[in-house]
Amino acid sequence: MKELCIGSNEAGQRLDKFLGKYMDQAPKSFLYKMLRKKNITLNGKKASGNEILSPGDTVKLFLSDETVSKFSRSRTSDGYLAGTQGQGTKLDILYEDEHTIFIDKPVGMLSQKAAPGDVSLVEHLIAYLLESGQITEEELRTFRPSVCNRLDRNTSGIVAAGKTLAALQELSAMFRERSLKKYYLCLVKGTVKEGYRIKGYLTKDRRRNTVCVEKERTKEESPIETEYRPVSSGKRVTLLEVHLITGKTHQIRAHLASEGHPIAGDYKYGDRAFNEELKKEYGLSSQLLHSARLCIPRCGGALSGLSGKEITAPIPRIFQEICEDKGVM
Repeated sequence: MKELCIGSNEAGQRLDKFLGKYMDQAPKSFLYKMLRKKNITLNGKKASGNEILSPGDTVKLFLSDETVSKFSRSRTSDGYLAGTQGQGTKLDILYEDEHTIFIDKPVGMLSQKAAPGDVSLVEHLIAYLLESGQITEEELRTFRPSVCNRLDRNTSGIVAAGKTLAALQELSAMFRERSLKKYYLCLVKGTVKEGYRIKGYLTKDRRRNTVCVEKERTKEESPIETEYRPVSSGKRVTLLEVHLITGKTHQIRAHLASEGHPIAGDYKYGDRAFNEELKKEYGLSSQLLHSARLCIPRCGGALSGLSGKEITAPIPRIFQEICEDKGVM
């Protein structure tokens, strides 16, 4: 027999949903059969599965360890519970409290998996939480800490994550509702003398994983809005601070390129000849785009420790080297 105590990360969901996460390989018919036969009980009583769980509830599984293990294979074999994925990589933590963590993601790391075999920032985060004792393998059966925002693989900077369900939900809502402000630094081709607030319409080409920006809406394009100001200009380049107002795929990269100021090192939307110069001189192979600052609004609840804070991430070494060499720092 196994006894499970419901905590804050499991509360608020139906019992059958919870069981489906805990034994994610078990057919629904099996779970409902076990409920009917009282082989699975809630607070010592027979349950139907549609009960909403509360903190402190007790779920008892009158099942053998072999049965539980058999129906939990996918979670124990992919490394999430074993903690094997993501080990050995030291996270650059910018801020951490009981509920949240902000990480400076390096260039080349995925924010989330794109394919089953990928190891992303999420896997590194889970390995860190396991190793530091902040979460257990048992807890990972029913709740997975995760990131609240995503950066392109070759964009560096701040990624926010929730370590508890409440924080994950509240912080994700902030990004979705745009109540926090996101600022990026980027080095672009050309001289930009004034700040602008630019608008446009974005369409996706999913097959090529690219986007296109238009000045006018013609079909079902998504409206985008980007604000930028020059920080400093140098030799044919300008360092911009970009306020990302909307948050669409490749928005900053495509939007600035459409304005005639492509980001240095961006081979998808940028100027190839310009990029090849930088590659030859500095070995640059990715865009100089960095999520540098997040401004958190006043807030409470699980995010009360973050209320009014500003999270910042220093720019990567190669970014700083090129900026200094081009006279823009």
